[in-house]
Amino acid sequence: MTAKTAVIIGGGLAGLTAALELLRQTEVRPVVLEAEDQVGGISKTRVYRGNRIDFGGHRFFSKHERIMRWWRDVLPLQGAPARDDVLLGRDLSGLLDPAGPDPETSDPVMLVRFRLSRILFLRRFFDYPVSLSLRTLKNLGPLRVARIGLSYLRARLAPAREPANLEEFFIARFGRELYRLFFRDYTEKVWGAPCRELPADWGAQRVKGLSVARVLGHAAKALVFRDSSLEQKKTETSLISRFLYPKYGPGQMWEAVAGMVGRRGGEIRLGARVTGLDVRDGRVSRVRFRDPEGDEQAIEPEWVFSSMPVKDLVAAMAGAAPEDVTRAAQGLVYRDFVTVGLLLGKLALKDDSRGPDGLVPDGQVPDNWIYVQEPDVRLGRLQVFNNWSPYLVADPDLVWLGAEYFCTQGDDFWGLSDQAIRDLAVDELARIGVIERADVLDGVALRMPKAYPAYLGTYADFDLVRGFLDGLENLFCIGRNGQHRYNNMDHSMLTAMYAVEAVRDGLADKSRVWSVNTGDLYHEDPADRGRK
Repeated sequence: MTAKTAVIIGGGLAGLTAALELLRQTEVRPVVLEAEDQVGGISKTRVYRGNRIDFGGHRFFSKHERIMRWWRDVLPLQGAPARDDVLLGRDLSGLLDPAGPDPETSDPVMLVRFRLSRILFLRRFFDYPVSLSLRTLKNLGPLRVARIGLSYLRARLAPAREPANLEEFFIARFGRELYRLFFRDYTEKVWGAPCRELPADWGAQRVKGLSVARVLGHAAKALVFRDSSLEQKKTETSLISRFLYPKYGPGQMWEAVAGMVGRRGGEIRLGARVTGLDVRDGRVSRVRFRDPEGDEQAIEPEWVFSSMPVKDLVAAMAGAAPEDVTRAAQGLVYRDFVTVGLLLGKLALKDDSRGPDGLVPDGQVPDNWIYVQEPDVRLGRLQVFNNWSPYLVADPDLVWLGAEYFCTQGDDFWGLSDQAIRDLAVDELARIGVIERADVLDGVALRMPKAYPAYLGTYADFDLVRGFLDGLENLFCIGRNGQHRYNNMDHSMLTAMYAVEAVRDGLADKSRVWSVNTGDLYHEDPADRGRK
């Protein structure tokens, strides 16, 4: 198995995108090696007693038309109202595909979802991104509002030098008071480090064009103009009000893609954990892995696409990398993730706000997810899975929540038993008024290691690692962990697509693969226009 074979390490969204694109565009046969027993990576959907969990919440939205078409080619857009659309009397005019399937009778379908995410702070709801609405002003009180305004003006009128860290970046963009109230605590929960220890380029990558002026401009424009299209091309990505979502969660998309790969002649091996990569003459000559039975196997591929964590990739090369590269790779840091799924009879949290479509689901808040800014709990974010898709919960009369915690393998939280983590989530949610303990019917704690590549540790030396890996002629690094970059879903897919095109066109230059998500704006790549 040598000529015209590509080994793809990792069956997450980047690896599966690469596999399908290889089969569509080249004569190369992909062999996907996935260490887990399920495809999808962090985008998998886990099922617990008929209830589905989406790790981290995955909006299927992109300014890249190519990505939007790609998703809809796999799962067609709904052509009739979903269960909650009917219950709420939701207006879907112009958003459905008249030839699309009915989600009540068909499973392979993409739903149109109305997005609402807010901040829970001071036991009250605030808009996300933070706006200067009457509700916000009332919640904050006049003294805090005055401090926010003065600190923002100070930051704009007397701009500091080029930000040296994430704290300085946020203060320069939003003012010290807004940063202290709405950015600092949540960011430090996610990354487990003070913002002053995080590099400024993390903020530049994640918030991009978002600013106070843009938020105010969006609010003013919304008073006279509303982009009712599904594409929302004129709306800042952080401010979009609609997105697509598979009926049974993001894993449904990647399970469907895996099926397409298999039908076209590709191979996906589950439970295949890569144990080593042999390097010879500037190429990866062999990929070694252990199969589910524990037997060692090897493939000698023509190309290798790696979405495995860079730290593990370099370690698997067993001394092939120079000492400084090995040191830089081993010092890379990751944040891990735990979701606690809780099944409830009802929510205690009450809210009179209407959702983005002007409607409120009966007996629950309309949010897809809620950022928890409360400093007295470790909880970072809360998902209301019913609002992502009513089909994620087995009993539509119950509430299915996902309480999300950020941690690091080996720390005190990761070391807790699953039952202790579940109990902690129940305690914290009750403490901040989201639930009553008596309403908890069931629960489960699920772990996701290396969910977020962090811009900490030896990240400043990452160019050394990239230079070495790029020097291996037949190796392409793709996806979030494959590039140690906090990419969105569409960005990770684009790295895979560009890597496949480099193979197709015989290009040695890998800079385009690495260029995804490095610009100041999150807009369509002109090179994608018109490309199928």
